[in-house]
Amino acid sequence: MVGVVMKSVLPTAAVAVSLLGAQAAVAADLPVKAYQAPVVAAFDPWDIAFGAGIMNDYVFRGITQSNHKPSVTAYFEPRYNVTKDLQFYVGSSFESISFTNRAAAEVDIYGGVRPTFGALALDFGVWGYLYPGGQCIDYVPGGGVVCPLGANALLNGNAMKKDVSFYEAYAKANYTFNDYFTLGGTYFYSPNFLNFGFDSSYASITGKLTAPSGWLPNGIGSYLSGEFGRQWLGTTDAFYLNTRLPDYNTWNVGIGFTYKVFTLDLRYSDTNLAKTDCNAITSAFTASSIDPASGLYKSNWCGASFIAKLSADLTLMNNIK
Repeated sequence: MVGVVMKSVLPTAAVAVSLLGAQAAVAADLPVKAYQAPVVAAFDPWDIAFGAGIMNDYVFRGITQSNHKPSVTAYFEPRYNVTKDLQFYVGSSFESISFTNRAAAEVDIYGGVRPTFGALALDFGVWGYLYPGGQCIDYVPGGGVVCPLGANALLNGNAMKKDVSFYEAYAKANYTFNDYFTLGGTYFYSPNFLNFGFDSSYASITGKLTAPSGWLPNGIGSYLSGEFGRQWLGTTDAFYLNTRLPDYNTWNVGIGFTYKVFTLDLRYSDTNLAKTDCNAITSAFTASSIDPASGLYKSNWCGASFIAKLSADLTLMNNIK
């Protein structure tokens, strides 16, 4: 077999060499064209994401943070892309809130790393929730029970610490099956959730179904998304009278519409918390009715909510430069 191949190749090679020799004589009389290396786009590893939004209710894991009133939010997130599959980031965000301790706002500081392996996108980091400007709210008028003497008190007897800041470590995963469907999961852990005095975990599964492009006119995109999660709580410290707070489930489902940098998200959120348990977790200043069976105050801060949010999200590399 080798002999057959060699017999066929050698005559062909001889012809090729003679043709190249003839062409070389002609080419010698032509001007030489300089070699040009292919143009490679410069890679800028730095980027900044930023945005803002307004919503009719700020709901966090099924519980309103704004007393079912409108809230505004904004964020700023510098990013460093080591490669197209590895990104480090830090960020800060702001949300307006309405807490019983009269904290001025929620200010979040966070950072982490986002590695990507094909269709699998991961996210690991730490998130700090700061609530500056809070006041200690006591159980009785005049204070001195758990707060410094002279602290404010509520008619419903609820109390709240001056500082409820805390932080969580988190891990997230999203798997993109195709252009239309993504499935994910999250896990958060805090050693002192909302400064209650116990460690806490939150885990959820998420899903998103994106409509095909062109399904709506004029460049409008749309999606359907949802989440089901569980929050594990514990027994509070002495400030909250060593109360066992219940674990609970929360879920949300919604539809969104996108246009350029804008997103309109319409969402339904709910939990399985009883209104008395909701009051124990939130210390709601609006709690005014009493459950006749238990004699405890009830709060609607954990009930069903409809959330409409309009936001704009940009990146320096894609939207500004």
